[in-house]
Formats: sequence, C-alpha cells, structure tokens
Amino acid sequence: MRLILLGPPGAGKGTQAQRLVERYGIVQLSTGDMLRAAVAAGTEIGKKAKAVMDAGQLVSDDIVIGIVSDRIEEPDAKNGFVLDGFPRTIAQAEALEKLLASKSMKLDAVIEFQVDETKLVDRIVRRAEEAKAAGQPVRKDDNPEVFVKRLEEFRALTAALTPFYRERGQLTSIDGMAPIDVVSEEIRKALS
Repeated sequence: MRLILLGPPGAGKGTQAQRLVERYGIVQLSTGDMLRAAVAAGTEIGKKAKAVMDAGQLVSDDIVIGIVSDRIEEPDAKNGFVLDGFPRTIAQAEALEKLLASKSMKLDAVIEFQVDETKLVDRIVRRAEEAKAAGQPVRKDDNPEVFVKRLEEFRALTAALTPFYRERGQLTSIDGMAPIDVVSEEIRKALS
C-alpha cells in the first residue's frame, strides 16, 4: 500500500501515519528523516544533500526525489509506505508520479485532511500544553507565530495538490477535525 497524506500543519497527518504504519505494516517516510539518514549514511545523494544544507540552501527537488527513490527500494518499504511531508508542490508530485511509474509502482490513495484552519491554532497550542504537562519536548513548530507561517506556506504551495490528485481520481477527503479514532476509521473505510 502506497499512500500520501495531505493537509495543513496540525491536521493530524503524523498521528494518522503512525496508525497506518501499525495497522498495515508499512513505513512512514518523512523527507526530513530521509534526508538526515542519507547524509548520515554518506550515500551519493546524501553527500549532495549535505553540501546544499551546509551552504544553508534548500535541497532541490532532484535531490529529494533521489532520496525518496533510494528509500522506497529498501526492504522495509516492500509492503508499502505513507509519505509524510512530500510531495509539497506540483513539480514534486509530477516527479513522484514519474519515479513510481519507472519502478512499476503506483499510489493506492491520497488522503486529504479537511480542517477548519481557524481551529488549528487552538489545536497546536493544546498539543504544546499537553507535551509540556507530560514532560515531553514541545515541537518547535507548535508555536502560533511559526505555525501561521507554515500555514501560509501550505496555502501557497501545497494546497494546489488537492486538485492535482482529484483530477487523477486518487483523492479521498476526510474530516480532519473529527476525533482521532473517527478519522482513523474513515481512512480505513477509504482504503478498503
């Protein structure tokens, strides 16, 4: 099973990705984690990424696609994967489509979390308070000012992926404001 989770920051993608990993025996692929792992492993693409990151620049789509390409070939991704934080742009979505086709793979679903953006700030503030109360580290993006910037970036770049995948008949929209277990059940129904 190969999935993409779409939605703004705070929509619950990470929480649901973890549940999908447990339920289906697939891996969650986060581009940030994959970049760090490729750099640490000193792979060819990891060396390119390190040089770009050391120069303080954003890693190009070509490098990110190369890292995704390498990662989905690893044994633990054989049963499938859920992409988290990728693709972020139409160009990345098109490159992913070509990459998967070149490996005789296809996406099984793209799940979009529809949310009330005005309530997302409350959600991330609550998430930060719960982490503090539990003695856990607070995510640096669980800060209202940082969050608003991430939301603006999402609207500018990533929101265009909804019509992109809808036109391909791959998009399923789910109410991301529902309770966590309800969202999980809606995803399960969409995938069955």
